[in-house]
Parts: sequence; structure tokens; C-alpha cells
Amino acid sequence: MTGWEGFAFSFLNARVAAEYWPKILEGLGVTVLLAALVVASGLALGLGLAVLRSLGIRPLNWAIVFVVDLFRALPPLVLIVLIYFGLPAAGIGFSGFGATWLALTLVLMAFAEEIFWGSICAVPKGQWESGRALGLHFLPTLRLIVLPQAIRIAIPPLTNRTIAITKGTALGSVVAVAEILGAAQSAMAFSGNPTPLMLGAIAYLVLFLPVVVAGRWVETRFAWRR
Repeated sequence: MTGWEGFAFSFLNARVAAEYWPKILEGLGVTVLLAALVVASGLALGLGLAVLRSLGIRPLNWAIVFVVDLFRALPPLVLIVLIYFGLPAAGIGFSGFGATWLALTLVLMAFAEEIFWGSICAVPKGQWESGRALGLHFLPTLRLIVLPQAIRIAIPPLTNRTIAITKGTALGSVVAVAEILGAAQSAMAFSGNPTPLMLGAIAYLVLFLPVVVAGRWVETRFAWRR
């Protein structure tokens, strides 16, 4: 077979697609679950570190900066491999799903902390002074006045970062996580046909295209207008 007929047989094989699309659908469910867990835990930890950093305790700040820079510098794939294959040697074992979740959470935590910290620093100094004028101490001023403004500033860059990190769930396939890419690769190996990879690509479009469109709306909605 040559031309379009050969392409359709290899990449758009209806028989293979009908047989393996349930596996791709299961992989889509795993991807959604993993992404939701990574985003929730990574953003929460990042915000927590930024709040701790705002306390101004110098040794604590040094430790936070070191941890954040470390996980910003390490590639997510290297982290996944280290956690999955390296930690068992120290008696700490993780499943492929757990290793991927932990690695991507640490990466998102590091980037989110920097975004939240930059947003806190971007709040005008007068906002802190207004809190003191109202008789509020540091923590109430941070919680009631500064953080609501900082989070609003942080939303657009955080949206882009969360989209990027959810795409990183595909790295879980290297440790046998049956997310979209892992399910597609497995199905391709069993079928001897790359059609499941096309199904995986369609699944990624179905998942991420609405997320990207929603991210564009969020960026516009929460952007500061001058």
C-alpha cells in the first residue's frame, strides 16, 4: 500500500481504533486524576512556602530558596527516575503513579513559590502600612490585605505553569503509569500499529484544548488593567 491508503492503514486503522480506544479512555482518566492531584498539592505547597518566606526569618528563607532553586533546576524526568528507582535503595518505595505525582508536585511547588513570592512583593508597600494603620499585626495584614491581591496577580502566570506541568504527566509513561501516552504505547506494542498513538493525540487535544482556552480567559479576566 502506498500514498493515502498506506497512511490510513498505519495511523487511522478503524479496526485497531475500535479495539483499543477503551484503553486510551482509561489513560485519559488517569491523566486527569494525576494532573488534578499535582496541581492541587503543588499550588498549596508553593503558597505555603511563599507565606513562610514572607515572615523574614533569614535561615528559613535560605532553606526555602535552596529547595526552590533545586527543584526548578532539576528536569522532571530526572526527578521521576530518582524517586522511582533511587529511593527504594534507601527503603522508601513509590509506585509509578506516586513517583510521578511527587516529582511533578515538587517541580510545580518550586515554580509556584516563586510566582507567589513575586506577587507578594508586587503588592505596594502602602497596603502593608494601611494594615498597620488599622491596628492589624503582620499575619492578619498578610492574610486579609496582601494575599488576596497577591493571588490575583499570580493567577495568569500560575495558569500557564499549571498547563505546562499537566502536560508533564506524560513523563509517567517511563515508570509504567498507564496515562494517555503510556496506554497508547502499550496498545501500539500489542497491535503492531501506530493508530493508538493517534488516539492518544486526540485524547490530549480533547483534554488540553479547553484548558488552554480557559487559561486564555483567566489571563484576560485577572490581568491588572492600567
